[in-house]
Amino acid sequence: MDKCEIVTLSDPTSPAAEAYRALRVNLTYASLDHALRTLVISAPAPEDGKQTWAEVAANLAVVVAQAGQRVILVDADLRHPHLHEFFGVPNEGGLTQAIVADQGESVLISTEVNGLQLLTSGELPPNPTDILSSQKMDRLIEALQAQADLVILVAPPVTVAVDAAALGAKADGLLLATRSGHTRRDRIAQAKETLERFQVRLLGAVLMDAPEGKLLASY
Repeated sequence: MDKCEIVTLSDPTSPAAEAYRALRVNLTYASLDHALRTLVISAPAPEDGKQTWAEVAANLAVVVAQAGQRVILVDADLRHPHLHEFFGVPNEGGLTQAIVADQGESVLISTEVNGLQLLTSGELPPNPTDILSSQKMDRLIEALQAQADLVILVAPPVTVAVDAAALGAKADGLLLATRSGHTRRDRIAQAKETLERFQVRLLGAVLMDAPEGKLLASY
C-alpha cells in the first residue's frame, strides 16, 4: 500500500470495507467469554508491509466506532509510527507526551468519525520498550479505558522487539496482521512463540491481500 488510505472511509461500500465489518463481528464473538476492552494489533515481521498493522488498526477502529462504540486508537509503534499519516494529522505531543505528563486526555485528537479519537506516537524516544513496559503506561491505558469502550493499540512487529509482547501482556488480546505473499510461516511461528512466552492472549490472525481481495481472519 503506497498511499495511506482508510478504505472504510474512502470506499465504504467496497468488499474490503465489508471485510473489516466482518472482522469486527468476528472479534465480538471471539470475546464472548473474555471482555475485549484493550486490543493490540501487530505483525509477525517487518516484511509483512510497513503499514499493514497500522492499516488494519485504522480500518477496524473506524468500523467499531461506526457501530456506535467509543474508540481510542493509539499509535504505540514508537519506532516507525504511521497512524498520523493515515489520518492526516501532525505527529505532535502524542503518546510520549502523555506518558511524561502521566495523562492522555489532553493529547487525544478527534477524528472525522464520530466516537473515534486518536493518540499519535509523538516524539520517538530512545527507549521505546522501557516506556511501553512502564507503570506509567499501565496508568495511561487505564485512563484511556475510562474514556472508551475499546482501546486499540498499534505495536511494532513482534519479532523486531519485545514492544508488542510487552503491550500484549497488558491488553485483553492481540491480533496479528499478515499479508499474502509476504508473511513467512517461520515468522508466524516465531511470533507465536514470543507471545506465548509473555502470556499474551493471541486472538488470531488477519490475512490481507487474500485472493479475490478478501480480508481473511482465523481465531
